Amino acid sequence: MLENLFKGTGPITKLISKQNRFKIVAWLLSLVIVTLAVASAYPGVYKSEQDIMAYALTMDNPAMIAMLGPGYDAADYNTASIFANEMLIFTLIAVAVMNILLVSRATRADEEDGQMELVRALSVGKLSYLSASLIMAVMLNGILTVLVGASLSLLNLEGMDLEGTFLYGAILGVTGLTFAGFTALFAQLSETSRGATGFSFAAMITFYLIRAIGDTGQEGLSLVSPLGWAVRTDVFVENHWWPVLLLLLLLVVLIGLTFYLNSIRDMGAGFLPERKGKIHASTFLQTPVGLAFRLQRTNIIAWGIGVFVLSASFGSILGELETYFADMEILQVYLQGDSGTSMRDSFISLLMGIMSMIASIPVVMTIIKVRSEESKYQTELIYSRAVSRNKLLGSYLGLAIITSFLMQTFIATGLWSVGSWVLTDELDTGTIFLSAYVYLPAIWFLVALTTLLIGLKPKITGLTWFYVVYCFLIIYVGDLFDLPEWVKKLSVFHFVPYMPLEDFVWSSTIAITIGSVIVSIMGVIGYNKRDIIG
Repeated sequence: MLENLFKGTGPITKLISKQNRFKIVAWLLSLVIVTLAVASAYPGVYKSEQDIMAYALTMDNPAMIAMLGPGYDAADYNTASIFANEMLIFTLIAVAVMNILLVSRATRADEEDGQMELVRALSVGKLSYLSASLIMAVMLNGILTVLVGASLSLLNLEGMDLEGTFLYGAILGVTGLTFAGFTALFAQLSETSRGATGFSFAAMITFYLIRAIGDTGQEGLSLVSPLGWAVRTDVFVENHWWPVLLLLLLLVVLIGLTFYLNSIRDMGAGFLPERKGKIHASTFLQTPVGLAFRLQRTNIIAWGIGVFVLSASFGSILGELETYFADMEILQVYLQGDSGTSMRDSFISLLMGIMSMIASIPVVMTIIKVRSEESKYQTELIYSRAVSRNKLLGSYLGLAIITSFLMQTFIATGLWSVGSWVLTDELDTGTIFLSAYVYLPAIWFLVALTTLLIGLKPKITGLTWFYVVYCFLIIYVGDLFDLPEWVKKLSVFHFVPYMPLEDFVWSSTIAITIGSVIVSIMGVIGYNKRDIIG
């Protein structure tokens, strides 16, 4: 009986892996190459004992602890431990995103598209498709673990012992598997792939916030979060393996619950009931922009809440940030140099750049929906009515621009409201909001680039995400690693004024905006000339 439930798992695993092979290879190469590139650059960044001690002082700062996780003792810092301290949490998030997207695609999305129904019509077990999806995730994260561990060990950097390198790879792999388990579970609860993906990202953001709050004062709270476990591996110092074991135990529970729910539900159904809609669509819903908004309303609201809460959480530590730096003259000199700028402005400038990159994700998702709807043969239904291509694509472009305004407003509001509450002197409202809005042209360029790919080469539209990751790396480590100027200039975000540290510059803002308009027009022209799927 048990064998019948899993019958045909092997062939289905091959099918799913083949369908996602390009995404899998792209993700693996990106994660491994970025990890190696960053790790190999660290010896050139922290050249002396003074540099390492300055970093150790920085990690006593609550803001840095909230962002990166708990630091080590000053005596334990070396090139390897600094690399792990700075890069682990963000690499964990990248691996989590990879698993959420791939597992959601291989489970609920395939069920929505009807592919699972076709496979289930054959002589296969009821649990075989879910099993195949999870096996793909196990293989993917297993390969990632080995590649990262082996590659880091070959660098032979100071402090990178063999156990530490493979622990670094292992914690990435098991964390990825844990979020694969969460995504598979949410795929049983939600009736749509959007719901499963949304719940998974919400869980990831929640776990990050719980860890950030716990690490800055309530350690017991951090132990509620899987990300809180992961950052307590103390890689390259103590090399604790208990977080790996705890995550594996959680994974077993998630998989067991997922299989049970999958076995008792019907095809296409979910355990969270969908809200009953109206019998007749409203006038707004019958328009292209109304339909575009309705399809992505939940996603926009969820991301808006997420960026607001994340910004507010960083705003809550601005008071402690100033107090901390006020008592540390050495660190002030180290971080400020000759600029004479405040630590608060430095932190806000960096935070605005990172948060704007995060906010660009739902904006790009909004415009890329054009391609996903087309690939599902939904677009041809719209074009069967009196709707032009310009009107449909323009509706998604307009919604993406509105979404970008909303996200930047949420970022500024979260940081300003909570930051002003904890500080003795209120943050300047205009400066904070302008520091957020100044990134709008760069985000619009990402929208324009996506539109261009949709119009000219729709099959490679996903390449936009690699450019988003590249821009994030330039913001996060570009100055730290003293990258060549031409490398930085490949990122459109490099031309954005670094406010409030720098003054607002009209020339670059106008240039990026004009460039975005031109690229968007090229994409619209291409979209009008090419064939539509279906």
